[in-house]
Amino acid sequence: MAKAIPQPKEGILDIDPYVPGESKLAAGTKPIKLSSNETPLGPSPKAVAAFKDVAGSLERYPDGAHTALRAAIAKRFGLNPDRIVCGAGSDELLTMLAHAYLGPGDEAIYTEHGFLLYKIIILANGATPVVAPEKDLRTDIDAILARVSERTKAVFLANPNNPTGSYISFDEVRALRAKLPPHVLLVLDAAYAEYVMRNDYEAGIELVATTSNTVMTRTFSKIHGLAGLRLGWAYCPEAIADVLNRIRGPFNVSLPALYAGVAAIEDAEHETASAEHNARWLPWLAAEIEKLGLKVSPSVANFVLVHFPQGEERGARAADAFLKSQGIIVRRIEAYGLPNALRITVGTESDNRAVVSALSAFVGRAAA
Repeated sequence: MAKAIPQPKEGILDIDPYVPGESKLAAGTKPIKLSSNETPLGPSPKAVAAFKDVAGSLERYPDGAHTALRAAIAKRFGLNPDRIVCGAGSDELLTMLAHAYLGPGDEAIYTEHGFLLYKIIILANGATPVVAPEKDLRTDIDAILARVSERTKAVFLANPNNPTGSYISFDEVRALRAKLPPHVLLVLDAAYAEYVMRNDYEAGIELVATTSNTVMTRTFSKIHGLAGLRLGWAYCPEAIADVLNRIRGPFNVSLPALYAGVAAIEDAEHETASAEHNARWLPWLAAEIEKLGLKVSPSVANFVLVHFPQGEERGARAADAFLKSQGIIVRRIEAYGLPNALRITVGTESDNRAVVSALSAFVGRAAA
């Protein structure tokens, strides 16, 4: 007779575990890592100094209310600090939102190539994930609206989207919010907002300020270079902030993360330098790769999505293997439904030139 064992909640075993971008090659090889959309400029020196300053206080619990960090974020963006909730990365905040507002019998919508975490957190709470097709690798708000049912409780929208690099305008986001039923929570995941250089883009602050059913999440992992500390924040209507504060862990953000986060958000000069570096090298990288005969999707984030021809010798899998042989790690994205594309982070000048040179060699070898 088989021994009974504890069983997880319905939906858990339907989850495909999230697999992060690779970070290591063979022993002794220091890679050029362009697989996780990390900033090539690293964190603010002021954030590093703040991190080091608390090294002698690690026996102390952090401020569970995140008071100084919420105040610094509020000052930077002109927000009400009482409506800011901090977490161990924006992924913790997204997870808490799903935990608070989704359950068995509910549905939640995300786009065809949206962040893989959305499906995970929907299934983990017993709800049903509903996928809205994209149009030319771009969010289609009509496709989202066509899939809204009485069971729909949330829409998760990455804007800009990862891994496509595309975005939709604020007018489109506002139209989506206006046409969604009032009980549907719209979650705007703006992890790459600081990189967007478009006049028609807005991360979501205005909608959160003017509606009771919209949340915006942000991260310190990208432009602020604090991915290793796990730090994010959400701007919410008061009622939703109250809900999240009821269910989050009492000390969910570490002491070093709180101090480094304050220093990072206050260092506007470093953030500007990071944004300007990306504004220079993103179009350069896309243009140079396109000169090789490869298609590159338009991107407003800090990465490019490169499409490869069909075939084992010229496809994305072969290109990835060749780049690794040259000491370069990029991101394969079969899990996003894009088996013949690679996502490549904008790196330093030397990184960018190295990846173009390696791709040139790959294309030439494949064509020979």
